[in-house]
Amino acid sequence: MRNFPLLFLLCLATLASASVSVSAPTNNANVATQIQYVATATTSCANGVASMGIYTAPYQLAYTSNGASLNTLINLNPGTYYTVVQEWDNCGGSTSTPITIHVGGSSSGGQVNVSAPTPNSNVSSTIQYVATATSSCSKGVASMGIYTAPSALAYVGGGANLNASLTLNPGTYNTVVQEWDNCGGSASTPVTITVGGSGSSGSVFSNLQKQQGWTGYGLLPPSYAICDWCSPSGPDVTWSMYQNVSSPSLSGHASQMNIGGTTVYSDGLWNNHLIGDFSSQGLPDTNHTLVPSLHNFTYDVYFYANDVSKSQALEFDINQFVNGYSYIWGHECRVAGGNEWDIWDNVGKKWHQTGVACNPVSNAWNHLTISVQRTTDNHLLFKSITLNGVTSNLNYYESPTTTSWYGITINYQQDGNYAQTPYSIWLDNLNFTYF
Repeated sequence: MRNFPLLFLLCLATLASASVSVSAPTNNANVATQIQYVATATTSCANGVASMGIYTAPYQLAYTSNGASLNTLINLNPGTYYTVVQEWDNCGGSTSTPITIHVGGSSSGGQVNVSAPTPNSNVSSTIQYVATATSSCSKGVASMGIYTAPSALAYVGGGANLNASLTLNPGTYNTVVQEWDNCGGSASTPVTITVGGSGSSGSVFSNLQKQQGWTGYGLLPPSYAICDWCSPSGPDVTWSMYQNVSSPSLSGHASQMNIGGTTVYSDGLWNNHLIGDFSSQGLPDTNHTLVPSLHNFTYDVYFYANDVSKSQALEFDINQFVNGYSYIWGHECRVAGGNEWDIWDNVGKKWHQTGVACNPVSNAWNHLTISVQRTTDNHLLFKSITLNGVTSNLNYYESPTTTSWYGITINYQQDGNYAQTPYSIWLDNLNFTYF
């Protein structure tokens, strides 16, 4: 193992003049099991740096990002790792910097004590964080910070005490409070919260990816109606869902969603009836009193792909059927289709471009939060999309159509590409907030 950095770097050496500067973690640092990597790259290539990545072992590329900078969190088991941070330029060259780290336990010589908010609590949109930190480093704690998602550092302050307020959109957040000491070490404490919206905590269906009630369907071009004669085993389109998957997983109970088949541009759709007709969550609302009272909805999910470029698109939908009207808040992340978010036109039965970029990352957990509303004058309001800590406010209105259905459902869909390349997406921490 000790020969790995030299041999690996020799294999990766190129003629281009370039450098990788790693500001965190420091070389030979003792770190917690969650490690923040911060790095920048330069190159003599006239076309600049294309991407950067982190190897945790030979041929184990744990993370990649586009551009000449990198800022992310990686989770590793205790042990010594001869990691490598690498850049690739647009001229075919690359260079790298080795960083040896010693991963300890969850504390690794330090400890973060969070007194607020309480883990797994429902909170309003403004959340106060109160925490203190200690470290075995003789030079003490340098700073503390709050992550609202991987690589999304929402707050940082100096010293061993933290008291700060954050304002977040409705949804479930796996936040992390972290300390960094003056010896190059760090420690962190995870704090999961569910934000219900201003003045209301809302009601939440938690970890829906592992719950009952999911039904899968195949969709074929050109109509993309549900294919009644299609079978999950194909051949035109194949689809499957495996629940309680332990790896990759954040909760230990992820769901693996797979599509394939022989007909190009075919899709796999999964649907779950939450409230009302055919409720899988024990809320049939037979008196028709609950569903009409609900106006605000948040679809909050983490998703993972080994190679997200194999997907033509990923779709996340919120559906409400009430008082004879059908409200479909469809959100589609066009991946191979152009890396942009589209939203659904209920009346026109077509997609509208939003101009909002959608660039999910491969080999990493992507955090998506979608917030929508049924207005008091019976319109659909597409409020916001938050992907990996970046919020885009849409504030776009649509009109409903008519229906005889009653209830609230959610959809998840994977679209096949030009070759119908088989691929998998893992879903975890799928929470749905309503009020």
